[in-house]
Amino acid sequence: MTDVVIPGSKSETNRLLVLAAAANGRTVLRRPLVADDTEACAQALAALGYDIDITSGDAWAVTGRPEGPAAVQASIDTRDGATGARFLPGLAAAGHGTFHFTASEQMRRRPIAPLLKALRTLGADIDRDALPYTLRATGLEGGRLVVDASVSSQYLTALLLAGPLTRTGLTLHVTQMVSAPYIDITLTLMRLFGARVERTGDVFRVAPGGYTSPGEVSVEPDASTASYVLAAAAVSPGRSVTVPGLGSDSAQGDLGFARVLAGMGAVVDVKPDSVTVTGPDRLTGVTADLHHLSDTMPTLAAIAPLATSPVRITNVANARVKECDRLEACAAGLRALGVPVTTGEDWIEVQPAQPTAGRIATRRDHRIAMAFSVLGLRVPGGIELDDPDCVIKTCPGFHGLLADLTARWEKEPVS
Repeated sequence: MTDVVIPGSKSETNRLLVLAAAANGRTVLRRPLVADDTEACAQALAALGYDIDITSGDAWAVTGRPEGPAAVQASIDTRDGATGARFLPGLAAAGHGTFHFTASEQMRRRPIAPLLKALRTLGADIDRDALPYTLRATGLEGGRLVVDASVSSQYLTALLLAGPLTRTGLTLHVTQMVSAPYIDITLTLMRLFGARVERTGDVFRVAPGGYTSPGEVSVEPDASTASYVLAAAAVSPGRSVTVPGLGSDSAQGDLGFARVLAGMGAVVDVKPDSVTVTGPDRLTGVTADLHHLSDTMPTLAAIAPLATSPVRITNVANARVKECDRLEACAAGLRALGVPVTTGEDWIEVQPAQPTAGRIATRRDHRIAMAFSVLGLRVPGGIELDDPDCVIKTCPGFHGLLADLTARWEKEPVS
């Protein structure tokens, strides 16, 4: 059994940065994710005038400003980061000033209009429905909104995070939602910072009153990143991986990927504070609805040809509006390795096959690069990534982590 230490959760780190900035008091984040997405969010907060120290990789410190950004004018570049691009406008809008938001070309192609329209309804003056745009803030009034979160749950999270900063509170009626477990993370962390938020079915009620820092918060390992090492074990007969610090007590929905692997024949043991996967002689095919854990879709698609029967992944239309169209990116990558694949509007089906060596177009998508790296462990001659460095977005040390895992396996007996 091989323990693998997974870097901190991006979802938790960026939510905590925003909450800490809005809270009364100083917050220390223990074991945050140090990666391009989180550094972009932290640097954006600094541009807004927040006192933030990320010089230590083990602990980041933020001194909150309940009254809003210290800067009255600022230019904020969230780079490739969707969480920062979607969470920070609500924080800025709750203050006073003029803020220009921009991002990378990749992020500019991703949808954000529903969030900006919602912030306008709450009182923000925003000149465009896409990045880049200028936001003129005089505080957020609050009220009632209807929210369609079928494209991204981040729209809902952004509004929830802004709720306690409104003058009168916020009531959100959600018509559709994808990646629902991420909302559970949001609610848990908001309550940790003293927010009063209630959910009744599809209605969320957030009271005004702001946030109070809890002092210190520890960040869990990232469940999405863990999916790659768990998948590596699942496709390696007799090999095991244990991820400490991530188990049944976690609110991260992508831990559900372990259950998918169990359904394919892997031996899975989920304890309150760890998860272990051991690979069977051969995985079996499965039909998996990944609507609420769509970030793991590329991981499953990449290892799918190694199963004994077809793997069909359904209900993942939102995967088409991530860093790239992930359904087509996975299909193209598998076809480049000689694997038969079919796709539809919200599904992909992969046939059993022995992949051949080939080159993968990552489309600058970290999840495509990491997922196909796992498949490469079982491809004679290996695979080549056209942009291996794109993993810096969420796991800069990924390639070293995977190489270290396989090196340790070579020194251990097969169970």
